Amino acid sequence: MPKLSHRVHTFTDSVIRRMTRISDEHGAINLSQGFPDFDPPKPILDALAKAAHEGPHQYSVTFGAENFRRALAVKQGRAIGREIDPETELVVTCGGTEAMMCAMMTICNPGDKVLVFSPFYENYGADAILSGAEPIYIPLTPPEYHFDLALVEDGFRQGAKAIIICNPSNPCGKVFTRQELTDIAELCKQYDAFAVTDEVYEHMVYAPNTHTCMASLPGMFERTITCNSLSKTYSITGWRLGYLCGPSDVIEHAKKVHDFLTVGAAAPLQEAATVGLGFPQSYYDQLLALYTEKRAYFLDGLDRIGLKHNIPQGTYFVMVDIADFLALPRFQGYTDLEFCEWMIINIGVAAVPGSSFFREPVNHLIRLHFAREKSTIDEALRRLANMAALLK
Repeated sequence: MPKLSHRVHTFTDSVIRRMTRISDEHGAINLSQGFPDFDPPKPILDALAKAAHEGPHQYSVTFGAENFRRALAVKQGRAIGREIDPETELVVTCGGTEAMMCAMMTICNPGDKVLVFSPFYENYGADAILSGAEPIYIPLTPPEYHFDLALVEDGFRQGAKAIIICNPSNPCGKVFTRQELTDIAELCKQYDAFAVTDEVYEHMVYAPNTHTCMASLPGMFERTITCNSLSKTYSITGWRLGYLCGPSDVIEHAKKVHDFLTVGAAAPLQEAATVGLGFPQSYYDQLLALYTEKRAYFLDGLDRIGLKHNIPQGTYFVMVDIADFLALPRFQGYTDLEFCEWMIINIGVAAVPGSSFFREPVNHLIRLHFAREKSTIDEALRRLANMAALLK
């Protein structure tokens, strides 16, 4: 047999999706992979039913159906404070995952360096490798997940061509402040580098924190590629609708990469989701209120049963400290992955081992999420209380 590509041996399958498969196998409550267990908004479902009967059912324009892109341009234009050209500054992709991969393949040559904050959404490392780039990791320091700007500048001095910023950040829930983004932006301009942002959780930012789009900062639209998705905002993670937004000279080439990666996103789903893009501001206010309530309810529950955790500023993820469990004789020698597998089988709750997100040797954190109905959260907390009892 001929040898396979060297790159496929440099990363694993998705640990997040692996945890879901094990969770399904054992009938656990899945707090690992971040998707809600409640329905999308009814107007979107009604539009989907109509599209199922009336179409479109054939290919849309490869870089996105015209009405979908027009609606996206309006929504994204509001977010960054500038008019977006739906013909030249947008590419519709098969989810935010393809958006990031498309961005990386558009800007990176083999051997280029990119800066990645750690912890990071696990796809970023694989995206860098698949696009031939070398990641340089910048640590975010728990529990507030601050970073040292000098390390960012050092990465640019090493020749980094781009920096990837997840804001709000999966897995740790950090929301980058306007000042932090401004400082990074100045370095991008000074060292002539791109900013590639993942803003999937833009509408889940908890007071007093606020979301700032990197592309909205002075002089940054021209060097920012914004990756986003409809998955979390409209509770349609299975629809796989994402997009890239950026300067026309970048998007012109991103269209080509996207075309040969996937041809295009599903036409009937674009048609149905266009309705959601036209929702008034009250929808996003209600969405934030919903997740603000869920966050408080879940964190209060974790406090009540005695599990240590961070307080996420955004997203619906929580990092839980399992160091006290790993110190127990029964868990000596366990990795966080092995502990998560034990949790699924013995506690009935699925989590993601933190080591899959960190470049540093972090083995004492796990990620849970609270995008669940109250009844599901209650049952998950009841089961987690059985685990917490091991410490007493």
